[in-house]
Amino acid sequence: MDGIRHFSINATDLLESGIVSWGKGEPLKVEEIQVEPPKSNEVRVKMLYASVCRTDLLFANGFPIPAFPRVMGHEGVGVVESFGEGVTGLREGDLVIPAYIAECKTCETCMSEKTNLCLKYPLSYNGLMLDGSSRMSIRGQTAYHAFSCSTWCQYLVINVNFLIKIDPKTPLPDASFLSCGFSIGYGATWKEAMVKNGSSVAVFGLGAVALGAIKGAKSHGAIKVIGIDNNPMKAAKGRAFGMTDFINPEESDKSIAELVKDLTAGMGVDYSFECTGVPPLINQAIQSTKLGTGKIIQMGVEEPNVNINIIGLLVGRTLKGSIFGGLKAKTDLPIIYSKCKNREIQLDELLSHEIKLEDVDSF
Repeated sequence: MDGIRHFSINATDLLESGIVSWGKGEPLKVEEIQVEPPKSNEVRVKMLYASVCRTDLLFANGFPIPAFPRVMGHEGVGVVESFGEGVTGLREGDLVIPAYIAECKTCETCMSEKTNLCLKYPLSYNGLMLDGSSRMSIRGQTAYHAFSCSTWCQYLVINVNFLIKIDPKTPLPDASFLSCGFSIGYGATWKEAMVKNGSSVAVFGLGAVALGAIKGAKSHGAIKVIGIDNNPMKAAKGRAFGMTDFINPEESDKSIAELVKDLTAGMGVDYSFECTGVPPLINQAIQSTKLGTGKIIQMGVEEPNVNINIIGLLVGRTLKGSIFGGLKAKTDLPIIYSKCKNREIQLDELLSHEIKLEDVDSF
């Protein structure tokens, strides 16, 4: 882009279909949603492909804020349809992904290597634009998005600082998976734990985030990568991404921590990556690591408050929370996309099936 400001002058309201949660415990519904034109520094995106993250289920049930009706989805990929004044670096038709972590590159935290939480454009849960309003409504009623966007809608409006332009040749499923889940796990091994060559790792819950952690750990030199899940069918997927050992807790009377130590000469692992948020598993992830040096990266969430066995931390272990795997959206995500393009990362195993928007009731 030449740096000249370009903006849409003929964008109008659109009436498009989207998947909506009307309240905790209520079934998701396909609704007609009015999507307004983008305002200053905003972009309207035509969605081409979206994927499902466990966080979407939490949003549908009112966590962390019960804002309804909520237009669902935060993983996906689309093309720029129009944009408001002040937007630079994008043209209509560019392939883009939304992110819920911004990177202004000028604030104190963006210039730091210690965090990926931008101060100028902070992480938000309220389902509104930065000005406190919404660009979506349903039959005149304000609708809320998930994080910074709503990818389960044919069109969305997002602040440009939460949007990332990607290679137009990127396969749409890969682009969608990398916009959140897989990248979170991969990033946690790279940016948060900084996994060392020759180390050992335990990964709790073999969903997309965990598979990213497995791949990231192997890519950074881990020699033992233990996957933990009570679904034996997930073992094959774990091995496809580099898992060396599989634990199904339901097949033993021992605790998970004991089973992990059985595989590590009684020592435990160097790093645990907890991807489920299930409270008992958080403590098992702590106990599965080495005394004095073990590091636990917590990525999953299920409840706002959990009980932690503090003794497990007093003996020198470190428990660290992680948002978006510690990745800086504009600096780090392109690196992961490049690895995917070069086939260093292959995501075929992540795709289970596809459905059309109108078929969501059968999903």
